[in-house]
Amino acid sequence: MRDFSKVIKYATIDVGSNAIRLLISNIYFHNSELFSTKNSLVRVPIRLGQDAFKNGKISKKNISRLLDSMKSFKLLMKVHNVDKYLAYATSALRSSSNAKKIIDLIKENSNIKIEIISGTKEARLITNNPAFSTKSKTFCFIDVGGGSTELTLIKNNIVLISKSFKIGGVRLINNLVDKSTWNKFGNWIENNLSDKRNIEVVALGGNINKISKLSGNKIGEPLSINLINSTINDLEKMSFFNKMITLKLNPDRVDVIVPAGKIYQFVLNKMDVKEITVPKIGLADGMVHELMNEL
Repeated sequence: MRDFSKVIKYATIDVGSNAIRLLISNIYFHNSELFSTKNSLVRVPIRLGQDAFKNGKISKKNISRLLDSMKSFKLLMKVHNVDKYLAYATSALRSSSNAKKIIDLIKENSNIKIEIISGTKEARLITNNPAFSTKSKTFCFIDVGGGSTELTLIKNNIVLISKSFKIGGVRLINNLVDKSTWNKFGNWIENNLSDKRNIEVVALGGNINKISKLSGNKIGEPLSINLINSTINDLEKMSFFNKMITLKLNPDRVDVIVPAGKIYQFVLNKMDVKEITVPKIGLADGMVHELMNEL
């Protein structure tokens, strides 16, 4: 393990389907234990999934925006004196025919190397958190993104089963999820997640974080399915601009929050669970732990 007496900084870049994120974390030892705390988070709403899922490739406009964002991220990492970074791309670039060209352009113009990861690796990273290493429980993670939903069952830090489905908020608003896909999704849940004994269900993703906040649920308290249902019902009754003005939602969140919420509802109803945990962690956090494991 590397020995250092001062705080160092790690950066993680998550190139998602609805947005890209740069997370900068403080890494330090205290009483012989390794810790990480969030220093800053930058989120840029570039909807790569809109291009990828409808047209099969990323548009020139969004390639340009992505390049500019990566150049900015490179500069931010420099001024933060970042020691090491990881950059991963998920569903949108997995689905893009011009993904390799984009990865090469980013490396050439910003010197940031991006790896396109599988849905299985994405699920493993998202669930890579010490908070869920207790031996007495099995955790079922539900991660709903713009282009995919990952379902993962973990016990003792060991993945028992994991599956990625091409069902996400951006796909739904573009009517790109057919009945057959929903049926396969539901059948898999019934066949693999029906035994709920001693299982804690953990919901991940920006939309469930926002639903939890809008519901008025107390931080750290389980979120009930009834509260999720009532919050989504209220959101459905509101207009686009009413959600922006009244609830202070960003435009790129307004149109996906209800479709994403319905994916969570679908899973929870199939599993017949009454409450979930919403820890507000994501892929970028799991990537930090992956970097820390190298120390």
